[in-house]
Amino acid sequence: MRSLRRLVRALGFTIVGSFAAVIVFTNTPWRNIPWEAFKTMLFAGPCVVLCIYSLPIVAPAARRRLPFPLDWLAVLVLLLILGAGGSLIGAAATLAVGAAGTTQTFQSWYLQALKISVYFTLIFGLSGTMIGELRARLDRTTVALRTKERDEAEARRLVAEAQLASLESRVDPHFLFNTLNSIAALVRERPADAERVIEQLAALMRSSLDRRASLVPVEDELDIVRSYLEIERVRFGDRLRFHIEPLASGALLLPRLSVQTLVENSVKFAVSASRDGATISVTARAAGGRVRVTVEDDGPGFDAGHFPDGHGLQLLKSRLAMTFGDRASLVAESRPGRTVVTLDLPSETVAAPAPSASVSPVPKAGKC
Repeated sequence: MRSLRRLVRALGFTIVGSFAAVIVFTNTPWRNIPWEAFKTMLFAGPCVVLCIYSLPIVAPAARRRLPFPLDWLAVLVLLLILGAGGSLIGAAATLAVGAAGTTQTFQSWYLQALKISVYFTLIFGLSGTMIGELRARLDRTTVALRTKERDEAEARRLVAEAQLASLESRVDPHFLFNTLNSIAALVRERPADAERVIEQLAALMRSSLDRRASLVPVEDELDIVRSYLEIERVRFGDRLRFHIEPLASGALLLPRLSVQTLVENSVKFAVSASRDGATISVTARAAGGRVRVTVEDDGPGFDAGHFPDGHGLQLLKSRLAMTFGDRASLVAESRPGRTVVTLDLPSETVAAPAPSASVSPVPKAGKC
């Protein structure tokens, strides 16, 4: 199909070139121009056909095997041969259709037509070869650029995934260390409570270490939060009060340990920092194509204008940026007596309800 299109295009150029050659190089009267152009087409047509099917084979082979400028010299010699050979074929065709006239007229016409034929063979052959070479270089460059862009995109994706995994791995130990501190405070004075917390921790870690997906159903995330607060309430007693209002649809997804990070922040800056403790409220809502989770406490507050590196909320903001880009936000407002941290996500994370990864107590510590 490509060869046929190339042949049709070349024949079009031949027709136009034949008329142009008769008009420019001869003093033929206007009424005789079509006839003379037809004879020129008969004469030049074989040259065109030979060039179309020979140059795409010979020119690339010459460029591969010969250094510059010998490769172009080989193409030039080939064009001269094709021009002369095509002219002989064209002369035979002209004689066959009776367009040559008398012998004297044919000789005069043949020499002139041969000159024109070779001239146009060189012009169109060299220009076509150059255009083909430029097009081939453009194609190679385009492929190289696309390959480079694809490799760079893949590299950026792998870096983002590695960074996200790194951030998630920094969240899990942070939670683990706080929980272990709670257990350490109970071991000697309240061993039964310590055993129960260890059992809850085992169940929590089984859930939190599940790396099959960075997004989890809302109900599973809230189960983790509830278990975490139950563990912390063993340490803080009545100083820690909490209320969790779940989302109606548990099929919506959240980043793993995202709400737990917000609650952990409230425990640190509200419950632990106040002698009377604090009340933590967790509310999940879905509206307007968004999922919004709000964690509110009535503690003394903290500096919400700047999160230093390593801060739980700063880590969570980095995770949101890597997972959702600019489609998710984390906003904190804090003053003495009221702190509100809002997590806002696109609801396009809707998925079919997955098997629940909710936390359930294990019979005995160590029997996982």
